Amino acid sequence: MSPQLKIAPSILAADFLRLEEQISLALEGGADYIHLDVMDGRFVRNITFGPAMVAAISPLVHRAGAQVDVHLMIESPEYFIPAFAQAGADILTIHVESCKDLAGTLKGIRVHGARAGLTLRPKTPLLAVTAGIPLADLILVMSVEPGQGGQNFLPESFTRLKRIRELIDEAGNRADLEVDGGIQADNARAIVEAGANVLVAGTSIFKSPLPIPDAVRALRQAAGLPSPTVS
Repeated sequence: MSPQLKIAPSILAADFLRLEEQISLALEGGADYIHLDVMDGRFVRNITFGPAMVAAISPLVHRAGAQVDVHLMIESPEYFIPAFAQAGADILTIHVESCKDLAGTLKGIRVHGARAGLTLRPKTPLLAVTAGIPLADLILVMSVEPGQGGQNFLPESFTRLKRIRELIDEAGNRADLEVDGGIQADNARAIVEAGANVLVAGTSIFKSPLPIPDAVRALRQAAGLPSPTVS
């Protein structure tokens, strides 16, 4: 049985002056996760937000029955795990390139009550994450270079998705396989067929010509995912 398929709108593409409204609209459309890209200006050449943003939006997300999905594009992420977990992050994803003690940090995320995610840059060999797969609840494949929204999907990501799905299955793990970067209606189905079950999308949701709830639903439909049951 494959992991449940999920849509994770990324607020990096949202209008920050209307952030509460836009997150609410994404949740109205059936978003499963709200995705936050945390950047420190060192690991990537951009600066975004920290635990205070997670604390501000997590009650809204949790009331809707969704989860806060935090991607830590930062140096020494192990030092910041407690603050993000306390702020309400349900998933904390770290980069193999920036973490000195991969196993210890993944275990530490779980100790602090969050699910542990692991990711790598598009050009980092997949071998770098192999040892961490049995310890992870989520593996994130970056299908663009991290640090900036609105980029195009890298075609070689299909091969990486397929191989990581194989590695997850070989490990006997039930980890989610998430993909982030350039996700659109026209490639969503192929991405799911390659093995992904969590689609992170920013521009195609928050900058869509469609209303935000409809953009979430359209991406779900394009990926071949059933709409959530409305009670």
